[in-house]
Amino acid sequence: MYESFYHFREKPFTLLPDPGFLFLSDKHRMALTLLEYGLMNQAGFTVISGDIGTGKTTLIRHLLNNMDREHTVGLISNTHREFGELLQWILLAFNLDHAGMNKVEMYQRFIDFIIDEYAHSRRTVLIVDEAQNMAAETLEELRMLSNVNADKDQALQVILVGQRELRDTLRRPDLVQFAQRISVDYHLQPLSEGEVAGYIRHRVEVAGGDPKLFDAAACQAVYRFSGGVPRLINLLCDTALVYGYAQEQQHIDSTLINDVAREKQQGGIFPTYAEAEPPQPETSQPAPPAVVDTTTKNQPELTPVPAPEPAPVNPCMR
Repeated sequence: MYESFYHFREKPFTLLPDPGFLFLSDKHRMALTLLEYGLMNQAGFTVISGDIGTGKTTLIRHLLNNMDREHTVGLISNTHREFGELLQWILLAFNLDHAGMNKVEMYQRFIDFIIDEYAHSRRTVLIVDEAQNMAAETLEELRMLSNVNADKDQALQVILVGQRELRDTLRRPDLVQFAQRISVDYHLQPLSEGEVAGYIRHRVEVAGGDPKLFDAAACQAVYRFSGGVPRLINLLCDTALVYGYAQEQQHIDSTLINDVAREKQQGGIFPTYAEAEPPQPETSQPAPPAVVDTTTKNQPELTPVPAPEPAPVNPCMR
């Protein structure tokens, strides 16, 4: 809708994780560095956590796009409480046939696969996204699978990515053995105010637009309403561009961002971090000044002179 108006090649603020738009703030750069460090140094377990919408999945997608052939990667991205048999999901992630197998056979199938990959100088990496939904029993089963690692080499590496609840689960007393095997652990925080401005400029520029499309006050307003959460930033900015297009505004200002946030809040669903200001009442036009007739202003008032009465008629003259 608004792409041609603002000269975009594509929409800059989609809600889908797109590694092509990855903005490496200090926090995201640290998280990515630790992920790469864990892979290079054969960390058995790596845990990346963060609040909803902070960009964890985008980081994982970027990591997947840049992994070398020394790693064979399987991704599980749809965990939930009714997750079912872990081994089935793992075999499915690596495209391994498991039809008709019982649990022991599936376990042996996966172990044979890991050993075969290791024999060909490839390490097996299992990535579990949304891992906060995994029960403690499932995590413990995952730890038992890692016992295939022997000597100094890690034939199987596991990366867990999830929300804050994942950290809470891993602190449970019955998961102490699991926690002790975590080599890399990082919690991703929302963006700062300055990082939000950089994030907006970055995404606009990658999409082919003018980096100054959102002015400084607009970026501050986006930070105030989003709390620095990238997903909320995308939602606010995308809607602001729709509003701006409808109003034919060449630049996005703080007033427009406030209007978007206020209407989102009225719906009662959008989780903003600040209350939007009410709409400003329309100011009435002042009455025009009274016109003064300057031709009579300050002139003395004239008293009308009565007309003279007619003279009496002499009857002798009739």
